[in-house]
Amino acid sequence: MQRRRAAAAALAERAGADCLLACGENRSGSAVGWLTGWPVTAEAVALLQDGQPGALFIQYHNHVPLARRIAAEFDVQWGGPATVDALEAQLDARRARKIAVIGVLGAAKQRRLARRFELVDLNAAYAELRLVKSAEEIDWTRIGAWLSDLAIDALREQARPGMDERGLWALCEQAYVREGGSTWIHYFGATSMAAPDCCVPAQYPSTRRLAQGDVLFCEISAQFWEYPGQVLRSFTLGAPPTALYRDLYGAAEAALDAMLGVVKGGASAAQLVAASCAIEQAGFTTCDDLVHGFVGGYLPPVLGSASRPAGPLPDFTLQPGMMLVLQPNVVTPDARAGVQVGELVVVTEAGCERLHDAPREFFRL
Repeated sequence: MQRRRAAAAALAERAGADCLLACGENRSGSAVGWLTGWPVTAEAVALLQDGQPGALFIQYHNHVPLARRIAAEFDVQWGGPATVDALEAQLDARRARKIAVIGVLGAAKQRRLARRFELVDLNAAYAELRLVKSAEEIDWTRIGAWLSDLAIDALREQARPGMDERGLWALCEQAYVREGGSTWIHYFGATSMAAPDCCVPAQYPSTRRLAQGDVLFCEISAQFWEYPGQVLRSFTLGAPPTALYRDLYGAAEAALDAMLGVVKGGASAAQLVAASCAIEQAGFTTCDDLVHGFVGGYLPPVLGSASRPAGPLPDFTLQPGMMLVLQPNVVTPDARAGVQVGELVVVTEAGCERLHDAPREFFRL
């Protein structure tokens, strides 16, 4: 934690700022947890200043006792009826003039503080700081990956025809909540292989019931504190894959194997995209991003496939310690059918380390 705070303080110093604010609301704002240990609930603003004790203002008042135990190295205070009032008073007491900001600071709060202080946005610099993980972060992410794999195990053992996607959510959470995990995401998609009408997992569950002859695919991230895994798998129910789904899955597996073969320190974003060419060669495309950095946010490089770019191809080079989700989500050009395969890995000098133990196969339930 001291190393993280020193790195964040150095960012603020380079920006010429007197102090740093890490802001979060409604259970988002990774910098707060990264610097204090407190995962954001309703609202949290951490104030760091060189040579001064850190302060953490949170909402609501009944969250203060736990926050004081978790963020023990900070002076944790209730933010009062309006956190910005308490924050402004603290900045005045510290004679701050130029403030570096990480996280989301609402428009009204920005206007209020900008009347008195110069604000500097450090979100891009913070994201870059989070790209390479420490040994401690990799250890905690291994726990998140294990928790995510427990959900895959539960699906393999218990998902059956007649169950709807709400039931699938319940299976996942029952698998890892008892081990101290919590949900980052658990997305599902299901459709008939004979007459498909769904190509990617959905962000909210359907009440459609699974049936014989369906295909089911998922993207699951259970987390240990704010350290999630991410694993993507596909299943059929009571029948082997049809010819179309064999082809979709074959293209996804070929792309993933090729991508895993090029991931290492020094590899480029262009090499990753080029390695996925089996998708287009098979006549398919993608819907989701092909690759993205992960843990600490949805991080660079964010890469689409050659047929579905996520934007201009960045001039980006992998470094050891970065974490990537490789997810060749292969879909038909008409977006009626698709499969999911992929997972989170750590970049090493010579290649990558697989964090997940869930088997890689087109499961038949």
